[in-house]
Amino acid sequence: MTRFPIPELSIVIPAYNEESRIVPTLQQIYDFVGSVLGDFEVIVVDDGSTDRTAELVLAFASDHPRTRLISNDRNRGKGYSVRHGALSAQHKFVLFTDADNSTPIQQVEKLAGFVTTRSLVIASRALAGSRLKIKQPWYRTLMGRTFRLIVQGMVVPGIQDTQCGFKLAGRDVVDAVFPRMQVEGFAFDVELIARTLRLGFDVHEVAVDWADDPRSSVSPVRDSARMFRDVVKIWWRLRQQP
Repeated sequence: MTRFPIPELSIVIPAYNEESRIVPTLQQIYDFVGSVLGDFEVIVVDDGSTDRTAELVLAFASDHPRTRLISNDRNRGKGYSVRHGALSAQHKFVLFTDADNSTPIQQVEKLAGFVTTRSLVIASRALAGSRLKIKQPWYRTLMGRTFRLIVQGMVVPGIQDTQCGFKLAGRDVVDAVFPRMQVEGFAFDVELIARTLRLGFDVHEVAVDWADDPRSSVSPVRDSARMFRDVVKIWWRLRQQP
């Protein structure tokens, strides 16, 4: 087993109707993390899927005992699912990653070199040194850049990429920040970073390799409008709270 920068890890994967890709992602995660860490767990949060996602995760877990499934009572959103999984995590460090494995699990080693129990380390596709192996369509790139300008102007200046779904948090951050979070949709990343900074924890941004998955469930119109509304709510709530 190779030397790894952190001693233990919980991996949280929010999943909604992911039957076509959840098992390959779980296998890749399990194989890599199992080769570098002896103490880890993989938590899949099923967000009210209507396909065989939960069934496939349970079948995988029967042969891979460090994997477990937790389920939301209904479809609640990515933010709710990540929060549910993070607050169920048992280890000192918690990684959140997407079911499409667009940021390869091996990239956690880059983030782990910066993390402490009092920090949040976020993967970035916008820093020098990041590599986009498969780029997004132009309209998603435009959507992302516009959203980033809004977020930087209103909530978290200086952060280049709030939305990459690959983040590593220390236990102190998880315990202090997640119980305060309210956003249940895709803009939860913005709230996570903003509240982490507000509570005096460190936030580090690290360049990673990333590949777009054209099967993304994010709607350029519907979800963009919801994310903007959520950012306004985050801005307002933070202004009201000391």
